[in-house]
Amino acid sequence: MQPKAVIFDIGNVLIEWQPERFYDAVIGEDRRRAMFDEVDLHGMNELVDRGHPFTETIYAQADATPEWRDEIRMWHDRWIEMATPVIDHSVRLMKALQAKSIPVFSLTNFGVESYAFAATHYPFLNEFDRDFISGHLQVTKPDPDIYSRVEGTSGLGGTDLIFADDRAENIAAASARGWQTHLFEGAQGWADRLVATDLLTPDEAR
Repeated sequence: MQPKAVIFDIGNVLIEWQPERFYDAVIGEDRRRAMFDEVDLHGMNELVDRGHPFTETIYAQADATPEWRDEIRMWHDRWIEMATPVIDHSVRLMKALQAKSIPVFSLTNFGVESYAFAATHYPFLNEFDRDFISGHLQVTKPDPDIYSRVEGTSGLGGTDLIFADDRAENIAAASARGWQTHLFEGAQGWADRLVATDLLTPDEAR
C-alpha cells in the first residue's frame, strides 16, 4: 500500500550524530573510551531528549564529574560539531517528497533547545509538515506513547505511514503498530525504498 505520509528520524538519517567520533578527534580515542566508561553521557543526553534543560543538564553532569568537567561541557559548548555533517541525499529526498505534496514528518529524539539551535544551522529542520520532537513531547522512542502521539495528531496510522530510523528498536516499535518501516543504513537504500513504494521515481530519488 502506498503510504500517505513519510516520517524521518533526524540523527544519522538527515544529520550524522557521532559524539564518539568528535571526542576521538579532540581528546583521543583512549581518553574518550575512559570517559564514556566512567560517565553515562548517553544517559545524560537522554534526559535532554526527554525535555530537561540543555545547558543545565550537561553542566550539572560536568560539575558532578570534575575530572571530566571540561570534556563533558563540550557536549554543550561544541554540540553542533557532533551533529554534523548533513546527509545531503536524505535532505534531497525530503524535499523531493514535499515537492509532490507528500507530507513529511519528523520523529526524533532531540532536546528542545538543542533542536532550536540545530535549526539555525540546518534550515530544513524548520520545513517538516509536522514535527514530533521528543523534548517537546517529553517521551522518547521507542516508548509506544510517542508513536501514539504521531497517530493521534496526524490522524494517520498503520500502513498510511512509512518511517525511516537508524535504530532497530525504534523500527521494531513502529512495526508493532503496523507502520511501514525502513531501517536506515544509508541514503541510497532509503531512496530505493521510496521508489519501491511508488512515492518517488528513480530520477526524483537521486
